Amino acid sequence: MTPPETNGDWRPSATLETLRQRARLLARVRAFFAERDVLEVETPVLGHGGSTDAHLDSLSLTATTPAGRERLWLQTSPEFHMKRLLAAGSGPIFQLARSFRDGEVGRRHNLEFTMLEWYRPALSLEGLIEECAALIRHVLDRDPGPLTRRRYRDLFRERLEVDPFTTPLETLRELSSAHGDLSMADAERETCLDLLMSLVIEPELGRQSIEAIVDYPAAQAALARRRIDPEDGAEVAARFEIYLQGVELANGYDELVDADEQAARFASDNRQREALDKPMVDVDHRLVAALEAGMPAGSGVALGLDRLIQLALGKASLSEVMAFSTPRC
Repeated sequence: MTPPETNGDWRPSATLETLRQRARLLARVRAFFAERDVLEVETPVLGHGGSTDAHLDSLSLTATTPAGRERLWLQTSPEFHMKRLLAAGSGPIFQLARSFRDGEVGRRHNLEFTMLEWYRPALSLEGLIEECAALIRHVLDRDPGPLTRRRYRDLFRERLEVDPFTTPLETLRELSSAHGDLSMADAERETCLDLLMSLVIEPELGRQSIEAIVDYPAAQAALARRRIDPEDGAEVAARFEIYLQGVELANGYDELVDADEQAARFASDNRQREALDKPMVDVDHRLVAALEAGMPAGSGVALGLDRLIQLALGKASLSEVMAFSTPRC
């Protein structure tokens, strides 16, 4: 077979000086957690279960194991394995993890990337928001402005004059079609909200400060607990996302610890995947078993470290802070 023409793309996508700066920022991250006595851990990039989230596409492979030929999943984040460590009594932990998501390539995406993920047993979601902002300031080594908090539904009310929880679906479809310049006639509510959030609201977030967005719709709870919005009794997700300079950096949860609820959500996710004509993903039954054994209540957050490094170094794209981005791997 004739080898492909490389045209010089064997070279790194980041300069060597950028990689030196990246190494210094990684050391800064580790120092942040060392000062707080948070244990660094390493977990597998392969697992018997993958992410069932209908909005994520996992990569898998077939490998020879002691059980024979098995399908294993490249992890979209280290969450499942880290939660098993929590259930085993690890205490607070963090990880700089290689993570994989199919189809995600662009200025702020790469198939393979570095996720900074950490878990704090007994820490409130509010406490984790504060710690996440402190970590961002520590890595940037400058003050990006104060930490501010905004409610998800308030953003839609202010920017689009709709309530994402109560506005009729047809109205959301019309708005989505207008802003996305595509037909949304058959789109579900969450699809419309995701499009409006990404196209209209997100680009303006975190322009003057670190912004934490809270109280997402319950349907977007993923692996977070749900709680009641005191405004009108609507069910919301106990989670947050943090933005800076229009970039989503972090996604944090008041972690779900109920094994039965977790199993039900895995099953619901796969039903949704089937409805969307997406392949089923093997459920991580060991995570469910760990929750049954008892994982301590607390909060956790996943932060896109490559994105934070990109902001810290003032680069235009993720590939500029990676040794070899996907096109050159």
